[in-house]
Amino acid sequence: MQKLIAYPLTVLYFICFGLTLVIFHPIQWFCKNALGYKAHKISVDWLQFFLIRCLNILGTRFTFTNPHNITTDRPLIIVSNHQSMYDISPIMWYMRKHHVKFVAKKELGKGIPSVSYNLRHGGSVLIDRKNPRQALPAMMAFGEYIEKTKRAAVIFPEGTRSKDGTPKPFRTRGLEILMKKTPSALIVPITVNNSWKMLRYGKFPMGIGNHIKFTVHKPLEMTNFTDKHELIQQVEKTIVESIQN
Repeated sequence: MQKLIAYPLTVLYFICFGLTLVIFHPIQWFCKNALGYKAHKISVDWLQFFLIRCLNILGTRFTFTNPHNITTDRPLIIVSNHQSMYDISPIMWYMRKHHVKFVAKKELGKGIPSVSYNLRHGGSVLIDRKNPRQALPAMMAFGEYIEKTKRAAVIFPEGTRSKDGTPKPFRTRGLEILMKKTPSALIVPITVNNSWKMLRYGKFPMGIGNHIKFTVHKPLEMTNFTDKHELIQQVEKTIVESIQN
């Protein structure tokens, strides 16, 4: 019965989702080209808000638990497990004061209204995971940008989403580069739960009535770890231990 109900709700969701992307694309363009970074950033923040509201059509609820008063005068490296594309908007919205930027695959840089434009022009980095000659310099430049601007880089070290919530081993190369190029950053682990259930039936229909939960863990100082691999292991352990299957 739940799956049957999901069909019409998914159609309605896709209509609202598509309209939101199409409406915000020219808004973003105007804000960036006529008003500058600050206005563009505000438009992107509100895009995330309305994308989250679109998911409410499917009965999706969000809980974002962040008991930490994280400073905005230092760069952040936000490290998270990855369960679906629906991890992204809540992190951008609830962490918006930190000017969140993403490490994203290059394929997302074209063809998606609003999303591709922001990835190309909003400060995120697009990498070709199959081409280290492109990916490594891009990651280094991204780390330097985060360090200079004191913004927040989000990286999903699993490399690809977990289709059933079971975490994949971290691929640490990209995170190591960010840590090297952003030496003053705080490391902020985030655990995502239940996002994968949005795609429990595949892309159509979508899962309904899900409660997606985000837990922001205590930020870690890189200087407290002499061995960066030990730090990465600690981050991975902290994230994985809070995943609820």
